[in-house]
Amino acid sequence: MLGKNRLLSDKLVIAFAYGFVGLFALICLYPLVLTLSVSFSSEQAVARSGYSILPLSPTWDTYKYIFVNSGMKILKSYGVTIFITVVGTTGALLITSLIAFSLSIKKLKYRNVLAFISNFTIIFSAGLIPWYMVSVNFYGLKDSILALILPSIFSVWNMFLMRTYFSNISTALYEAAEMDGANYFTIYWRVALPLSKTALLTVGLMYALQYWNDWWHALIFIQEQDLFPLQYYLYNILSNVNAISSGRIPSGAAGSITLPAETVKMAVTVITIGPIIFLYPFVQKYFVHGIMAGAVKE
Repeated sequence: MLGKNRLLSDKLVIAFAYGFVGLFALICLYPLVLTLSVSFSSEQAVARSGYSILPLSPTWDTYKYIFVNSGMKILKSYGVTIFITVVGTTGALLITSLIAFSLSIKKLKYRNVLAFISNFTIIFSAGLIPWYMVSVNFYGLKDSILALILPSIFSVWNMFLMRTYFSNISTALYEAAEMDGANYFTIYWRVALPLSKTALLTVGLMYALQYWNDWWHALIFIQEQDLFPLQYYLYNILSNVNAISSGRIPSGAAGSITLPAETVKMAVTVITIGPIIFLYPFVQKYFVHGIMAGAVKE
């Protein structure tokens, strides 16, 4: 009898957990479905009835408007964004993991001083104007693809996160590799990195999302339209929409413009976040695998 009650109790807990997670998933999914619905709705229907979970007067007109008027620019901006995301994330992971591994080695002289200097940059900065002048005048980042990569290639927060993970690796593994004649780079490459896949994946996701969503550095450094990333192109579209909606016509635009304001905002958002949504299920599989592998001790 006790076993039956316990079994019933376990089923109730599992049912509650599934119900809670399912409800939370629906709450998270609602804004995405609403955005997708509005992007396929008629602008007139949205202006008349507001947003709806189901498309109002379904039409492809907004997507036709975007791709007919800006199709090549969107493809170019996609290419720029993909390039800076792949190259930037790879470079950032390499630099961050190298520094984190170095600071995790207790034999390294002045490692606490180096950690303090790194932490100091989080608390204090020189300010926007000195940063901009150094970036443009010293590094020459104006209208350069490097301007979209280098400013975000290192994060002190991510470095400390990786250092904590490296510090939890048994020093006996490092000592055994040293006895076999391995130098520190070999230990980093052959021992530390393979045991830190979860940390690499977590930090890599942070860097990838940071590069994919970045528009600020393009606003500051980029004037050449061929170098506009996708998010900055989105920013320009939304700026033009807001200008037209408020009665201000952007320079170079026609005097009489009819722009599907709300549906364009939603359609461009869908175009922007689409690849990230499709990427997450594949990344999640490896992320869960890394967690489970790190949790098992032989």
